[in-house]
Formats: sequence, structure tokens, C-alpha cells
Amino acid sequence: MNWPWPGCGLAYALQVKGEMTAHAEAAVPHQPPYGGLGPRPLPRYRTRPIGLREHVLAAGRARAVTVTWRKGSKAAMSARFVFLRVRLAGRRPKPAPDGVIAIRWLIAQWPEGENEPVKYWISNLQADIPPRDLVRLAKLRWRIEHDYRELKTTLGLDHFEGRSFTGWHRHVTLVTAAHLFLTEQRTCPKAPARA
Repeated sequence: MNWPWPGCGLAYALQVKGEMTAHAEAAVPHQPPYGGLGPRPLPRYRTRPIGLREHVLAAGRARAVTVTWRKGSKAAMSARFVFLRVRLAGRRPKPAPDGVIAIRWLIAQWPEGENEPVKYWISNLQADIPPRDLVRLAKLRWRIEHDYRELKTTLGLDHFEGRSFTGWHRHVTLVTAAHLFLTEQRTCPKAPARA
């Protein structure tokens, strides 16, 4: 799995399943010898990729650290996470010309009392990013889902029944403008008024 597509240059933090496969950070490709006929063989990894779950379980619960990523409505949001660096394998990995697969972050949420992690994320963010920022960006999905639900239920994003692109475009534009207005009203406190 290579998402987003190579060459886009987009940074991402993407929630994935624990069955997704990867090589360890220390894995290096092997160059098979050239037999003299046909194209030269491409470099390949000799180790078999294993699932993200297995990588985290091999690292152990002791690698988990408590991270507080934001302040919630009642208390600070915190949980225990394991941070590893891996080389994603998937079905068709896209290695560099020298056969090296890029290193990515593997973030696994491993709550106290659980036998194994409950959520996994991969990210191509820089290696020196603080764990708090990495988790905060990975956990932004809840905000997007909240906004989308509000767009559909409160503002009528899914109420368009027309047949033209122009009509749909106008509808989406008005719904988005209404959402912007409501968001601004929520985030900016009202000016104090005299009694």
C-alpha cells in the first residue's frame, strides 16, 4: 500500500489495520547476482515482512509511553502509544531505484489492561517530530468526522437532489460557507455587551 501516491509530496498520518505488513527499520535489500541474460535483477529484501501488530508485540508493552495530545471538554486526552520506525511492504511496495523502501512511522495505541494494541497509524512525517505532535495529527480524524456529520445533519449537505454539476457546486459552496460561519461563531467569543 502506497498512499498517497508517490510524487505527490503530501505528508500524512493514516489509520491502518494491524495486519498490514512491514519490514523492520534495520532491514536492508539484497542485490541478487546477475546471471548474464536478460535484465538485471532488482534488489529485494530477504526477510519476510510481518504484520504491524507483530512488530509492536515484539517491541513489547515496555516501549509504550503516555502521550497527552490535546485538552478535551472534561480533561486532557491521553493514552499509551508505541512508536516504531518500519519499512512498509504491502502487496506492491514502491522502493527507490536502489531497492530501499522508505522508513515510515508506526504509531500503535496500546491501552493499559489490553493484551495488544487497539489502533495503528502510519505516517511519513519527519523522524524528529515530537510524539505529542505525531499523535495529535494522527488523531485529527475525529474532527473531520465531526465536521462532516455536522455538514450532513445540520446544514443539509446530503439534501441536494438536482441533476446538474452547477447546481451541486452552488449547493456545496453555500453549505461550506454556512459551516465556516458557524465555526467562526463558535470559536470567537461574542463581544461583551453592556447590561
